[in-house]
Amino acid sequence: MKIKFQYNKTSLQLLEKQLKVRVRALPTLKSKESALRMEVKRAKDRFNELKDEFDRHVKKYDHIASLWNEFKPDLITVKDVTIETKKVAGVLLPIFESITFEEKPYSRFNSPMWFPNAIALLKVLAEKGIKAEIEQLKLEQLEYARKKATQKVNLFEKMQIPGYSDAIRKIKRYLEDEESLSKASQKIMRTNLENAARKEEVA
Repeated sequence: MKIKFQYNKTSLQLLEKQLKVRVRALPTLKSKESALRMEVKRAKDRFNELKDEFDRHVKKYDHIASLWNEFKPDLITVKDVTIETKKVAGVLLPIFESITFEEKPYSRFNSPMWFPNAIALLKVLAEKGIKAEIEQLKLEQLEYARKKATQKVNLFEKMQIPGYSDAIRKIKRYLEDEESLSKASQKIMRTNLENAARKEEVA
């Protein structure tokens, strides 16, 4: 990474400060990235688990799929879903809390006997489906945060820290060379003055 700098002590101090900040921050960033990696894995496993549960429940009732034509879909609706938020590894995530259903009254005598079971099943499926959706959203947010953390770790570790270190080395070398030249020129000047003084004494 190309770092803009000047060959002076002010620039050197600024770069050293920037380098110190990044060197100090790097272990924290690495542990955050590691924590996010673990959370991504957990969320992925949880999402797959919920998705599999949902699919299993649906398949279980495949053999009676034709009966659903008699069912009135408006008998049950999702009234409300309560979602809380929680910070996990520095990321604010949605957490499923509860689900509220609204059931319309229906005649138990004029409706098929399996309607109550169908309503109970739909509640289970709706809850599992919503939980899976929230888990997927959580997974996407964690993936995004993990990606950002990895980019920052790489930026610090592979570009900025080596870039600042290299710039500091160049400035120090330049200032050392300048100091050596200054000392050498002072020595030459002193020698010339001493020689001139001796010549005056002789004269």
